[in-house]
Amino acid sequence: MAILGVDDFKSKLVGGGARSNLFKVTLNFPAYAQGDVELSSFMCKGSQLPGSAVAKLEIPFRGRNLAVAGDRTFEDWTVTIINDTGFEVRDAMERWMDGISGHAVNTGLTNPSDYKADGVVEQLDKDGSVIKRYDFRGVVPNNIAAIDLAYDGTGIEEFAVTFGYDYWESNTTS
Repeated sequence: MAILGVDDFKSKLVGGGARSNLFKVTLNFPAYAQGDVELSSFMCKGSQLPGSAVAKLEIPFRGRNLAVAGDRTFEDWTVTIINDTGFEVRDAMERWMDGISGHAVNTGLTNPSDYKADGVVEQLDKDGSVIKRYDFRGVVPNNIAAIDLAYDGTGIEEFAVTFGYDYWESNTTS
């Protein structure tokens, strides 16, 4: 194979490459959490496109192990949210988790359809059009991270929320 030059590389990098800072996250909430979908989308500072893995199962056969495909697993999904002075998004996340397992009584909703929602991550092109979309099905918050406070702090507060989910779909999956 011939060594490619810079011009060859640039011609293969269609659209200049996908940009990690061009994305949109849509977090839907169960009704009881009273979350503002538009606000949470606007305040979302960071996320990831999802990962998944197919486990390898080793089956012993006549002195050797044969590798076969196992079950698919999905990595947790984390979003980083900018906190506003009204704590709108954080409060909604706390209500969501409280509905699942209350602080004082350690009980909550038992039907998953009552506390699960869907989420979306869209990778955007430089013109704002969607070039890739991932739909997260059965999203539920597992962890709302702490917000660090300090006298010498100078930035705007932010916090991470880690979600578990049943599975994701994209335009290339079913």
